[in-house]
Amino acid sequence: MEIRRFLERLSANTPTPGGGSASALAGTLSASLILMAAGLSLKKAKMKERELRGIKKAVSGIQKRLFRAIEEDAKSYEAVLKAFHLPKDTEKERRVRSKAIRQAYRQATITPRLVCQQSIELLEYSNTLILKGNPNVLSDVGVAAFLADTAVKGGLLNIGINLGPIRDNSYRKKMHSLAGKLGKRRNQLMGKIEKALGRTLAV
Repeated sequence: MEIRRFLERLSANTPTPGGGSASALAGTLSASLILMAAGLSLKKAKMKERELRGIKKAVSGIQKRLFRAIEEDAKSYEAVLKAFHLPKDTEKERRVRSKAIRQAYRQATITPRLVCQQSIELLEYSNTLILKGNPNVLSDVGVAAFLADTAVKGGLLNIGINLGPIRDNSYRKKMHSLAGKLGKRRNQLMGKIEKALGRTLAV
């Protein structure tokens, strides 16, 4: 959709689109900046053209995937809302409704998990370009890194809130473990990125 229309929908008094979609958008913007920086580094970088073209190919795929995730996240939470509106007059209806709600919440953890994983990759590419890319676009790559970081943290928040009603302990344990690993990797990469930016930029 047009960015203006998306912002109108995001500002509206409705549950969707919400933070999950905004996180996916942050990741999409990050990927776009990385693509720009990689393109501008083709002749001014401490790395081979083949490596840069590989980055561009990979990030282009991430950009497309995260763009789709903007709408997917909204739709997954709309399924949660739909489940809450199921009838609950009889015991059977209440059981069906309760199961549908749990399943919808479980489904709603999938897109934010993808946003986190893809955005961690964007942090990896940002770090590479900060160290070896065109120094003239260093601030742009820094912005890309911070946008990817926002996408990761936003995705983790959405995983956490959607896990709340899920009773499957093995699934909860799996997702908590994954979130812990993603958070740890995010901390490692952002530490490197902020250190590298601090050495070069006068901020």
